[in-house]
Amino acid sequence: MVSYAPALIKALLAIVFVLSLGTFGYQIVEGWPFLDSFYMTVITLTTVGFGEVRPLSNEGRIFTIILIFLGVGVVTYAVLTGTRLIIEGQIYAFVTRRRFMKAVQRVRDHFIVCGFGRMGSYICQQLHERGIPFVVVEKDPQIQLKIVDLGYLMYAGDATEEESLIGAGIMNARGLVAVLDSDAENLYAVLSAREIRPDLEIIARAAEESAQKKLLRAGATRVISPYQIGGMRMLMSILKPTVMSFLEVVMDHTQLNVELEEVQVAESSVYCEKRLAETDIRKDLDLIIIAIKKSDGSMVFNPGPDTTIECRDTLIAMGHPEMMVLFEKKAGAQIPDLRLPVRH
Repeated sequence: MVSYAPALIKALLAIVFVLSLGTFGYQIVEGWPFLDSFYMTVITLTTVGFGEVRPLSNEGRIFTIILIFLGVGVVTYAVLTGTRLIIEGQIYAFVTRRRFMKAVQRVRDHFIVCGFGRMGSYICQQLHERGIPFVVVEKDPQIQLKIVDLGYLMYAGDATEEESLIGAGIMNARGLVAVLDSDAENLYAVLSAREIRPDLEIIARAAEESAQKKLLRAGATRVISPYQIGGMRMLMSILKPTVMSFLEVVMDHTQLNVELEEVQVAESSVYCEKRLAETDIRKDLDLIIIAIKKSDGSMVFNPGPDTTIECRDTLIAMGHPEMMVLFEKKAGAQIPDLRLPVRH
């Protein structure tokens, strides 16, 4: 982002210098008090024509002439600098907005993150590190500047309005995350998104327990309560610290070269209608299948070697990232080159 601070500081310092020079100059040359000297300096530089505060000596008149030539130049520079900054700032904002709008129109299979607070910024950071496309919808101009500095795609607007969600590419989006400041805003965002896209995956944050049911009724696929999750993790850390340490290592792929992924088995996959023992998932790819989610929503935990993988099953696997890419391709994942975030 273009920084205008240096030029603005220079202009302000130049004005302060001339005002100080004129004030102290009249005090020294004419022996006037501070207020009279400062007032004379201001009306001289602004050329308002109020007349002299007191009769000037010849030395005072010479000093006034010098101050006029010097001051008019400085004031002109300050005015031109301020005008240029305003015009350039407006042009920069317009060009940036147009550039972002064109980029958003081209993005596909992305996530829409509504809100860029503490949780929203963390989600965006994790998506960015995994190379997953996303668009942030934010209405606060100050926060918009932070998003631009980070280089994230953004749509400047209110996420509770359908126009903003359409502008963020909801028709081509893969999912939406509502993490706005209040439960009411998240509720409106979920309602608007569900009205536009009945098939969209929508994850919403709920601060109050009473808001969870409302968000689900409004159309949220899943509602996350940060306080419940935080309390659960603290309880696990007390009761089962080793288990919690293991989960933290698995969740943070930077600590250990292991990732947890979910992959849906396509009908054309080599794994379709085969038993786990007949596949290369464990033998060659060295992956662990933790669970299998069936198409009817039921979950099979710790499946045995004789468990049959059916078409459209979702396999939850853990292993090395390189092998995970091969696994996704063989399973027939629609987007095999993206690193998916772990879902809780």
